[in-house]
Amino acid sequence: MPSPPFQSGRQRHARIIAAWLLVGCALVAATLVVGGVTRLTGSGLSMVDWEPVSGVVPPMSAEGWEREFAAYRDSPEYRLVNQGMSLGEFKRIFWFEYTHRLLGRVIGLVFIIPFAVFLARRMIPRSLVPRLLLLLALGGAQGLLGWWMVQSGLVDIPRVSPYRLTAHLALAVLVYALTLWTALSLLRPGTGDGDAPAESGGGIGRWAGAVLGLASLTLLSGGFVAGLDAGLVYNTFPRMGDGWIPPDFFGANPWWLSPFEDRATVQFNHRVLAMLLLGGVTALWWVCARHVSGAARTWAHAGFAAVWVQAALGVATLLLFVPIPLAVLHQANALVLFTALLGLAFELRRPGLVGARHG
Repeated sequence: MPSPPFQSGRQRHARIIAAWLLVGCALVAATLVVGGVTRLTGSGLSMVDWEPVSGVVPPMSAEGWEREFAAYRDSPEYRLVNQGMSLGEFKRIFWFEYTHRLLGRVIGLVFIIPFAVFLARRMIPRSLVPRLLLLLALGGAQGLLGWWMVQSGLVDIPRVSPYRLTAHLALAVLVYALTLWTALSLLRPGTGDGDAPAESGGGIGRWAGAVLGLASLTLLSGGFVAGLDAGLVYNTFPRMGDGWIPPDFFGANPWWLSPFEDRATVQFNHRVLAMLLLGGVTALWWVCARHVSGAARTWAHAGFAAVWVQAALGVATLLLFVPIPLAVLHQANALVLFTALLGLAFELRRPGLVGARHG
């Protein structure tokens, strides 16, 4: 029997909104990757002013470039790190940071303009409006947080605060996760929307949620690794130097700040979390391969592949002293792994899923 026209129109609107949100996810993912490149190339402090509107237009003349370069030459990074840098070298780092900021602005436009159109045409269910407004607020907060992060490197020490860098990363991942979850809820109603019964995924669903949490923690610990350049110490594996635990473990003063400020401790913690994640995802995949089917099984396979690729990339990046291409792939694949685990956690909320496959 054909679906009533009202239901058909509502489903069509849901698909349109989901497609819009998935475009937003892709843009957030691209911004995360470009942000990683910006950090790895030391480009994040090349733009010393925050101009949300006029900053959209890059320097268009020789005079404009000279003004931008002159502002940079007054910064601590130029005086203490890049003294004598040429204009051509400055342009290289400028374009990385400019692209990162431009993507942030594009995300804002891609979200705000369709959101207003959908609201005006009454295509968005009332229950979804608060969540979309939350995403809008989080996106605005992300821009402010990004500038607050940059400011920390423009005072005395030409390096952004690892705390602010990790907070900036955490908020970006949160926006990505909420956007993707909302899109999946529209594409697959009745799954992951908060109304499915708790027993739908059983223990496997709770396990998947725990592994997703562990992946989030590991990803954020990578923010501290990046913020402290902790990947440039103890470039051996599986040992750290001559032992399993570095001799300067917990070497910060005071000691309790070591997990956030001591490079050896930060790298050790990231290694431990990564190994726990490797084991957790592998075990979860083995169980899912035996007991679930459909999209959940596909997500489990994707997570299994991604976590082993991630481990290989992490070790290679460490042993080769953090070459930029490998480090970028490591950071990008972290998001692939996170996406697979989030998709799996989402699908495991489907009623009656567990036990659908045996053997």
